[in-house]
Amino acid sequence: MKFTNGYWLNRDEYIVNSPLEAFDAMVVEKDEDSYASDALRVYSAYHRINSRSDMLDVGATTMTVFSPAEDVIGVELKHFDRDDKNPLYELQNNNVTPAIEIAESVATLTSGDLQLAVSMHDKFNIDFNYKGKRITGSEYKAQASIDDLSGKQLGQVMHANTVTGAQNLGPQGSVAATDHFMCEQLSLLPGTNVYGFGERFGAFVKNGQSIDTINMDGGTGSEQSYKSIPFYMTGKAGVYYGVFVNESQPTSFEVGSEVVDRVSFSTRGESLEYYVIAGDSPKAVISKYNKLTGGSVLPPEWTFGLWLSTSFTTDYSEETVMSFIDGMFERDIPVSVFHFDCFWMKGFEWSNMEWDKEQFPDPVGLLQRLHDKGLKVCVWINPYISQKSPLFKIGKEKGYFIKHTDGSVWQWDLWQPGNAVVDFTNPEARAWYQGLLKNLLDMGVDCFKTDFGERIPMHDAVFFNGGNPEGEHNYYTHRYNEAVFELLQQEKGEEEAVVFARSGTVGGQQYPVHWGGDNLSQFHSMADSLRGGLSLMSSGYTFWSHDIGGFEENASPSIYKRWTQFGLLSSHSRYHGNIEYRVPWLFDEEAVDVTRKFTQLKLDMMPYIYGQAKESVEAGIPLMRPMYLEFPEDQNTATLDRQYMLGSDVLVAPVMTEEGDVDYYLPAGKWEHILDGRVVEVTENGRWMTENYDFMSLPLWRKIG
Repeated sequence: MKFTNGYWLNRDEYIVNSPLEAFDAMVVEKDEDSYASDALRVYSAYHRINSRSDMLDVGATTMTVFSPAEDVIGVELKHFDRDDKNPLYELQNNNVTPAIEIAESVATLTSGDLQLAVSMHDKFNIDFNYKGKRITGSEYKAQASIDDLSGKQLGQVMHANTVTGAQNLGPQGSVAATDHFMCEQLSLLPGTNVYGFGERFGAFVKNGQSIDTINMDGGTGSEQSYKSIPFYMTGKAGVYYGVFVNESQPTSFEVGSEVVDRVSFSTRGESLEYYVIAGDSPKAVISKYNKLTGGSVLPPEWTFGLWLSTSFTTDYSEETVMSFIDGMFERDIPVSVFHFDCFWMKGFEWSNMEWDKEQFPDPVGLLQRLHDKGLKVCVWINPYISQKSPLFKIGKEKGYFIKHTDGSVWQWDLWQPGNAVVDFTNPEARAWYQGLLKNLLDMGVDCFKTDFGERIPMHDAVFFNGGNPEGEHNYYTHRYNEAVFELLQQEKGEEEAVVFARSGTVGGQQYPVHWGGDNLSQFHSMADSLRGGLSLMSSGYTFWSHDIGGFEENASPSIYKRWTQFGLLSSHSRYHGNIEYRVPWLFDEEAVDVTRKFTQLKLDMMPYIYGQAKESVEAGIPLMRPMYLEFPEDQNTATLDRQYMLGSDVLVAPVMTEEGDVDYYLPAGKWEHILDGRVVEVTENGRWMTENYDFMSLPLWRKIG
C-alpha cells in the first residue's frame, strides 16, 4: 500500500506520523509482559525533543524488541495499546536470553550473532547488524503511524463479488479518519533479490512488486494466491536475512515499488509485529523461519507414489473408478492413491459427507476392494455446507456457522446454493466436523483433500470467538487443516496423517501436503505452477504438488506427457483435471509409456527421495528447492524459475515447449544424466545448456561428489 507522493511528499489522503527521536528506553522482564524473552522497550516521539514544550501534544510509538531464538529478533510497534482481536500465529520459543544494553546514544538487543541497535536522543534510526555487518534497518522517517482519510480497502485488491464491504472505523482524535495503519520500511542492499511471500505465480524475484497477503481463490494465472505468507528473504555474499510479519490480517508489501531501496509493509490497526531472521545462507534463514513457525512434518512414504483422481466434473461411478485402476495395473503403471473428487457426494449438497448411493451403492465394499489392490483412498472435502445439505439445519440450529453481525447465518451462492461456512473457532463446531470425517475414516477412507478455505468473509461477519474477521480470513485455513490433520493423527497414527490442501498460511508446513490449485492445460501454466511452487518453497514449506496435465480442459498429448515428467519428479504427484479424465490411454499410447517409465523411475528413486524428505524435515528446508537455495554463491542461479533441485543432488529442468526444446543451467561440478548416462564436468563459471528431448527424457542430472 503506497502512502507517499514521490520521495518527499505524502499522499493527500494520509496523515503520516513518523518517530523522529527515541527519548526513553527500558528493560522489560520476560514474565512481565509475556514476551518470548527479556525485552528492550523504546519510546519514540513524532517530533524532535529540544525542550520541555516538545513533550506536549505529541504522539509516540512504543517499540518492544525481544528474541524467541538465536539470530531471530522480534519487533512490536504500537501506537495506541488496543486489542485488535486478530488470531496470533503459534510461534516456537527457544527460551534464549538476549543481551540488552542501554546507553546515552544507543540501545541494543543482541541474540546470537544478530543485533538490533536503535539511536537514542538523536534522529531515529534502527540498524540490524549480523556478525558486525549492517544487513538492513529502518531509517529516519521510515517507520510510521498513519491516519487514512480515504476509506479505501487495504491494497484495493478485492472486487465487488468477494467477501469485503466498506467499513468506517469512526472518528480518530480531531481527524475524521476512516482507518489507521502501521508501517515499517526496511532497507535493501544494492543488487539483492527478494523471494517468498507464499505461493505466488507471477515473477519469481519479487523486486518491484506490490503484494497483498490475502488468501484468495484466483487460480494459478492471476496475481492472487491460495497461500499468502507474510515472509520474504533476501541478502548476498554470505549474509542473508528474512523478514516475517506476524500479522494474520492482510499485510501490504511494497517491494522496492514505493521507496525503491526499501521493502515497505503495512497493516491496518494500531500495532505491527515483525521478525528479522539472519543466517549465513538462504537455507539457514529458511530453516530458522520454518522452525519458528512450527517446523515441518514428514508425510507417509506411500504419499510419494502416484495419485490418480476421478477429476472434478467428469461422470464417474464405481464402474468408472475400477476401470481406471484396472487399466493402470494392466498397463504396469503402479498407483499408490486413488482420489474421489466432489461428486462422491450428491450435487448441490456439498458438503453432506455422505456417499451418493446411486453412483456408489456399496462404499464400504468399494473401499475394501481398493485396499485389496494395495491402494490408499482419498476423498474431497471442503468447509462449506450447502443449504440443501442435511447438515445445514444442524449447523444452523447449533450455531456452528460464521454469522452476519445481525446474528443470521453468513451465506452466499458462490460454489453451492446458500453456502454456509463452518466456524472452526467454535470448539463444538470443530468437534462436529471432525466427527463427520471420522465416520468416513471408519468406513475405510485414508486421507482427505482439504479443498478451499480462501473465500472467508472479512466484513459483516461474526466468529464464535469474537475475533476480527480480517485476521480470521487468512487464519481460517490454519484452523481448517489443523482440525482435519489432528483427526487423522488420532485415528491413523501420527506417522500416517496426510492431507492434500489447497489453501495455506504461516505454519501450514505442519499439515502436509499442499498443491498449487487450478492451473491451465498449457505450457505457460506449467511454468506458472512451478514458479508458484518455488515461491512457496522459499516461504518455509517443504512439500508441494500440482495437477499433472493441468486442471482445465483441452490438455493435448504433448502437454500431458511433458507434465507427467514434471509431476513425477515433484515431491508429490497427482493426475487431476476439471472436465477431462487424466488416465494416459485417453491421450495416446506413448502417454502410457511415458507414465509407466516415470512412475517407475520415481519408485526407483524413492530411497533417495524419501531420505532427502527426512533430511529436509529435520533441517526445516524444502525438498523441491529453488536453484539459488542450493547454490547461493552462483549468481547465475538467482533468477532461475524453470528448473529446481529435488533434494541436494538431483537437478530437474522440465520441458515446457511443444517441440521439446529446453534451456537450462548446470552449476559448477561433475554431473551425470540419470536417464542417458552422460557425464559432464562443468567449470566454476557454470554452463548454459540448450537441448532437445523426446517424450521419454528430459534434463535430469545427478550431482557427483
